[in-house]
Amino acid sequence: MIDNHDRAAALAERLFAENVEGRPFRRLRGADCPATLDEGYRVQDLLNRLFAEAGRGETAGYKVGLTSDVIQTMYGSDQPISGVIFETGVHRSPARIVLADYTHLGMEFELAVEIGTAFRAEEAPFSRDDASTRIAACMPAFELIEDRHADHNDIDALAILMDNSWCTGVVLGPPRTDWRSLDLTGTPVSLSVNDAPLADAVTGAAMGHPLNSLVWLANHLAARGTTLKAGMIVMTGSTLATQFPAAGDRFVYEVEGLGAVEATIV
Repeated sequence: MIDNHDRAAALAERLFAENVEGRPFRRLRGADCPATLDEGYRVQDLLNRLFAEAGRGETAGYKVGLTSDVIQTMYGSDQPISGVIFETGVHRSPARIVLADYTHLGMEFELAVEIGTAFRAEEAPFSRDDASTRIAACMPAFELIEDRHADHNDIDALAILMDNSWCTGVVLGPPRTDWRSLDLTGTPVSLSVNDAPLADAVTGAAMGHPLNSLVWLANHLAARGTTLKAGMIVMTGSTLATQFPAAGDRFVYEVEGLGAVEATIV
């Protein structure tokens, strides 16, 4: 039996190779599968070190995934999961996203926040009031996910989080500093594809309020000894069903009162 560190390193190297080669995502089974989410995050840390060394660059922020009870139940979790946003994966609206750069690109529709004041690990635990005062700006955003043609009927939260929670990039709309007048529990959001309305919801679809996601992330990172730094971006969770685009598609996602983010798939 190999020890946990050797197992985590072997799994990270396996996932790195699968991503580089574009192999289909498969859920891990058997005795060498991590038994806990904590061990899964150790795999993610080692995988992200490999990604950074291979050219993805520094950590630009984090994503929060599995932000609704329905999705958590679907993937067998009782909590959200997190992943790293790399600096080379940050795009600004209007963006052109090259479909051929991905094995199976998905798009999620979110409110992103830019951190103004760091959430230092030693200052935890954090509250929603703490979160509100430490935000520099909010903006509509797309998360770009890479699920490598996963069979969504045969995966779990642990498998996803090990693979950096499938985060491969973000598209950020214009930042707004005057967001505090908005009721982010019920602020309307809408998505159009190729100028046709597709779906609508409210910002509170992600954990009841986007700041709940931010608080969860800050405390989650603090428990692992990690500071959420000023200038970083946090994706607070999707408000609508994931879309898998085709070449030529144009997506526009609007958060009422904050503006819109746009991306064209080429």
